[in-house]
Amino acid sequence: MKRILLFTFGLFCCLGMIQAAKTKTIKASYTYYAPENVTLEQAKQTALQRARLQGIAEEFGTNMNQIGTTIRENVNGESNASVFQLTNSTVKGQWIKDVDEPEYDIKYEGSILVVSVKVKFEAREMKSATVDFEAKVLRNGTEDKYESGEFKSGDDLFLSFQTPKEGYLAVYLVEGDMAYCLLPYRHQTNGICQVEANRRYVFFSTVEDKSAHVDEYVMTTDKQVENNVIYVIFSPNEFSKAADKQSNRQVGLEGTDGLPRELSFDKYQAWLSKLMGQDEKLDTKSIPIVIRK
Repeated sequence: MKRILLFTFGLFCCLGMIQAAKTKTIKASYTYYAPENVTLEQAKQTALQRARLQGIAEEFGTNMNQIGTTIRENVNGESNASVFQLTNSTVKGQWIKDVDEPEYDIKYEGSILVVSVKVKFEAREMKSATVDFEAKVLRNGTEDKYESGEFKSGDDLFLSFQTPKEGYLAVYLVEGDMAYCLLPYRHQTNGICQVEANRRYVFFSTVEDKSAHVDEYVMTTDKQVENNVIYVIFSPNEFSKAADKQSNRQVGLEGTDGLPRELSFDKYQAWLSKLMGQDEKLDTKSIPIVIRK
């Protein structure tokens, strides 16, 4: 009887964990009036990000005490306020993946670029607190003062990272329909990157990072403007990177010891969605970057 009761209790616990990790499908839309210095691709990314955040806020709510800033945009001489420039820490939910390709409507009102987007995506409610880690993309320097999302072809790429709790880390660069694994490093055979608490890391630097098999990267492009996104994934619970293969194509960064490993963006999303369904402590931070020729 004790064994039966223990088994039943364990089963209910597992069911509770599965239920807590259930996701919802959300439809959202957003119209973004872009400032003059914003490119079309940047405007599309901003509109998409705000649509996702607005949909999550409407579905799961927001932590009102954390909303401290209002974004104001000047449109045709009028000042419009928006409160949907939210980070993951201010909404009670987290984006997992897009179900369908976003639909864009692009037009101009006078000289103002107007980007409207409709998107259908999966998200989960965040009931338990995730770890408040810091991740910064750095250009041509390893101190935090070199943080930047703007790169020129030939610039060095570094990433600073710090967490108040020990755990596990992965970093991907997404370009178009492909995802490239920057961390764990290419020659780490276990596919796991473990980090200590309260320690500042600088990755992709053989000077700052004393671990074996460090990959260093230089940003490259043959286009006038190239837009990529770096995803930083962290959890206090152990996880390993997605299954991938050695890349043999030209991408927006060049390693001193070969190109990063790659997988399709669809497979990357499926891997991340599965992880987030299994681990409520797992959190992600997306950092858009622009590379200019």
